[in-house]
Amino acid sequence: MKMRALKSSHGFTLIELAVTVAIVGLLASIAVPTVELAVQRNREQELRLDLREIRRAIDAYKLAYDEGRVVKTVGDSGYPPSLRVLVDGIADASSANHSKMYFLRRIPRDPLALDADIAPEQTWGLRSYASEPDNPQEGADVFDVYSKSNAVALNGVPYREW
Repeated sequence: MKMRALKSSHGFTLIELAVTVAIVGLLASIAVPTVELAVQRNREQELRLDLREIRRAIDAYKLAYDEGRVVKTVGDSGYPPSLRVLVDGIADASSANHSKMYFLRRIPRDPLALDADIAPEQTWGLRSYASEPDNPQEGADVFDVYSKSNAVALNGVPYREW
């Protein structure tokens, strides 16, 4: 009787440990791709929101220009000269005390940008009003922004084309 009690108190057998490790490994191999997919979807959602925010600010600047609230000069397209202007603000020409108009609180960083040391406004590709839509180039103004990432989204469209 004493011998039987000693044998049952030794713990797990090697087979039980191997089965447990195999089950944990199988669960981990299922979970890792799911987590990676969730991270990519999160970055894509953040990119969509950031692009929408910047584009709305650019459109608000253009509307203010068209309404005469931004000082017009000959040759201007009406779009902001840089992304920084949207944050730093510009004097309201229609206001008696020329108070500043602000279009963005901060410039969001491109969530797909790899280099964390560069400024947020340098993570975006800029398209000038004078450049072609299929070949965006920087110029005297900022008509649109796009991601500089060469990766392809889950829907098969390159991020640069969003």
